[in-house]
Amino acid sequence: MKIQTLDSLLENTPTVAFLIIRNDSILFEKYYNNYEKNSTVASFSMAKSYTSALIGIAISEGHIHSVNDKIIDYIPEFKGRKAFDKVTIRHLLQMTSGIKANESYYSPFGMAAKIYYGRNLRKYISRLKMDYEPGTQFAYRSINTQLLGLILERATHKNVTDYLNEKLWQPIGMEYDATWSIDKKKNGLEKTFCCINAKARDFAKFGRLYLHKGNWNGKQLIPAKWVEESTQIDTTQGSVPYYQYQWWFTNTKKGNFEANGFHGQYIYVNPAKNLIIVRLGKQPGKNVRWEQVFEQLALKL
Repeated sequence: MKIQTLDSLLENTPTVAFLIIRNDSILFEKYYNNYEKNSTVASFSMAKSYTSALIGIAISEGHIHSVNDKIIDYIPEFKGRKAFDKVTIRHLLQMTSGIKANESYYSPFGMAAKIYYGRNLRKYISRLKMDYEPGTQFAYRSINTQLLGLILERATHKNVTDYLNEKLWQPIGMEYDATWSIDKKKNGLEKTFCCINAKARDFAKFGRLYLHKGNWNGKQLIPAKWVEESTQIDTTQGSVPYYQYQWWFTNTKKGNFEANGFHGQYIYVNPAKNLIIVRLGKQPGKNVRWEQVFEQLALKL
């Protein structure tokens, strides 16, 4: 795909930002629909990948023992409930927990809407029920990531925003401040399944961190082993070959992976090409499959 063709595609879709970074150099950076370099864009579910990174860091620091820890060790409110004592952190990461939730984004009565617009996530979490046996099948449900956020808060004794700032935002030297939406001002809980509000370049830096296996200019911010586990196929315990530890795999044969979010937000990472692509938008656009666009661009670079 030629740059001229790419630019035309971007101009004719609801894209607001598009970056191509290869070998740590920006090859392409443009903004559309009245957005600029310093415009803030919501991550939507790309935030799930950040939450995963923080879990890996918390394990390395000893706040969490391992992904095999039972979630009732951190959320004792679930003790005594059917099958909750079998759910592990790994199940949450792999979306195989079996916790009941309706992921529909268009129903005002679905779980996604309730936790997105809800004003008391802790209360909502306390009422959760099981749908099926943990570790038996994959079901993409944002409540899994929200529980990871609660575990982070309790294990580190810090709010998740402060932990993100301390462990990633400041050490990386992000160009701009960011925010993480919470359910309410007093004793608020971050919506860790979504809702990091940041700039395109800083989203790209997170992709670069994973491209370099958690190492940022010589400093290991995320354990390399965690990055490897997060971006390698594992189909045990009900997991699927296209999703692992809150990351999606765009091409299982080539090892490419991405963080993605509602309305067409992407951080695409292609290790073989040393390539990162960030696409942010108001909507995906009609008849556009962005993963295919990324793969076509990678072939040309």
